[in-house]
Amino acid sequence: MASKWAERFFQMAELVGSWSKDPSTQVGAVITERNRVVSLGFNGYPHGVSDRANTEDREMKYAKTIHAEENAILFAKRDLADCEIWVTHFPCPNCAAKIIQTGISVVHCPMQSDDYLSRWGDKVKISESMFAEADVRVHWAKP
Repeated sequence: MASKWAERFFQMAELVGSWSKDPSTQVGAVITERNRVVSLGFNGYPHGVSDRANTEDREMKYAKTIHAEENAILFAKRDLADCEIWVTHFPCPNCAAKIIQTGISVVHCPMQSDDYLSRWGDKVKISESMFAEADVRVHWAKP
């Protein structure tokens, strides 16, 4: 059974993810240290970059989007060694690399849907492998 803190941080990640303007995938991330929130992030375009044009151009959207984990790391503006990150979607390899590099020690993520895994399962495996090699614990939570 998940702790009250785990429930709260997953709920917070969901809420923060809902702030994303992306119509197809809203992702939220919460970085914590000893049950205290350090930083939040959601996926979206950088400040000052318009998200109104070319919403159908997926390649352009992917090129411009900052992922939730990246935003949470950037907004933290502090050392993140031994912090934990709570995410709504499992980190891609690029975000996994940044999580590892910051010293975050645990990634919490709900079990992903079959649809998500059918689209992104290969990247999930790469990220899982990177986390295992770097001794970053992954906690898969039941939804």
